[in-house]
Amino acid sequence: MFFTAPQNDVISVSSLNRMARDLLESGLPPMWIGGEISNLTLAASGHAYFSLKDGGAQVRCVMFRGKVSQLPFRPAEGMQVELKGTVTLYEARGDFQINVDQMRSAGLGRLYEAFEKLKAKLQAEGLFNPANKRPLPAHPAAIGIVTSPAAAALRDVVSTLRRRMPGIPVILYPAQVQGEGSAQQVADAVRRAGERREVDVLIVCRGGGSIEDLWSFNEEIVARAVAASPIPTVSGVGHETDFTICDFVADKRAPTPTAAAELVSPSREHLNAQLETAKRGLERALGRLLTDKSQQLDYLARRLAHPGEKLQRQRETLQRQQERLQRRLSGLFEQRRWALQLADSKLQRRRPDLVHAAQAMDRLQTRLQRARQDLLIRQTQKLDTLAATLLALNPEAVLARGYAIVQKQDGTAVKSPKELRNHERVSLLLAEGSTEAVIDHPQGAQPSLF
Repeated sequence: MFFTAPQNDVISVSSLNRMARDLLESGLPPMWIGGEISNLTLAASGHAYFSLKDGGAQVRCVMFRGKVSQLPFRPAEGMQVELKGTVTLYEARGDFQINVDQMRSAGLGRLYEAFEKLKAKLQAEGLFNPANKRPLPAHPAAIGIVTSPAAAALRDVVSTLRRRMPGIPVILYPAQVQGEGSAQQVADAVRRAGERREVDVLIVCRGGGSIEDLWSFNEEIVARAVAASPIPTVSGVGHETDFTICDFVADKRAPTPTAAAELVSPSREHLNAQLETAKRGLERALGRLLTDKSQQLDYLARRLAHPGEKLQRQRETLQRQQERLQRRLSGLFEQRRWALQLADSKLQRRRPDLVHAAQAMDRLQTRLQRARQDLLIRQTQKLDTLAATLLALNPEAVLARGYAIVQKQDGTAVKSPKELRNHERVSLLLAEGSTEAVIDHPQGAQPSLF
């Protein structure tokens, strides 16, 4: 990208610096740069200003507060670092500088890359699967420690175990925890503890340090030894913010070696408190039991008597029961006798008078015969009246007097001469049969009624 100024035009310094800044930012992408920190200033605002130099040159750098707060370490004068940033120009002073986005200690990039690569590999194999994690024994008979005999972490762990439960034996499986060959020694110590089976739980630990100091616990050989250990394992490497591959494969991760000791050992004070609580509960339960048994003994003692006295009481009880039974039977017999007398009296009052009933029946029979005869006479008279009425209304009786019924060919009775046409054939229904006739109107005209 090139800028060309118009002929005979003069630009300002601000415009020049702005164009230079745009050229730098557009022409150079963000990149990683290595060197030594010098002239470091940590401002009250939280921003960091410094120079990054090597044997032949230096460049000014600025890292703003939001980025500085994300660093896992504190920048220091003379520290060898690798940083990633954007090459730009500070327009106000015309200073060429780098705006830093990320920073790491020199060489850490390769270590982080190796850490992430091994972590992804072991995770894909299932070594971090929570389902494979074993619970720690609540009351181990012996505790093993894999660390350096000279490590401060060993003193912290042993001191914590002695304070919490001094009666548990502690067995050290020594190993170098830093430097060349330390990873192999740690892995061998873990395998040795598994082969001996002298302990119920194993602590793999060391104190805090840089990522290079803790790198032995990021080696694959250590991770596989811890994952294959037949003994439940606790990883207590570094401080709370430190994470290693050993933490992920162990059955339990502790933020510090001291915390690892607290995880594997029961608390003597806590157990004593539980024991004291159980003791008081047992004493209360035993006291209640003794009180209950004492009361029960007193009750049984009061019930205990001479067999003769018991027989005499039983005789008296039997005599009283016999008297009560006799009184109840006598009263029951008396109630039944009175009830029988009352029922007999009611039966006598309700016995029927057969002679009176027979006389009443004879009277009712005579009245019934008279009523039947009267009904028959009335019904016969009514029947004769209806027969006479029916005979008077019978069409055949009318025909017998010389009348006839005129019907058309379809059987319809003729009520008026106007219903007949000239020369129309009709049927004549007489008292003693039927015949036919042909209508003959004079001069073809309809006859009139007479």
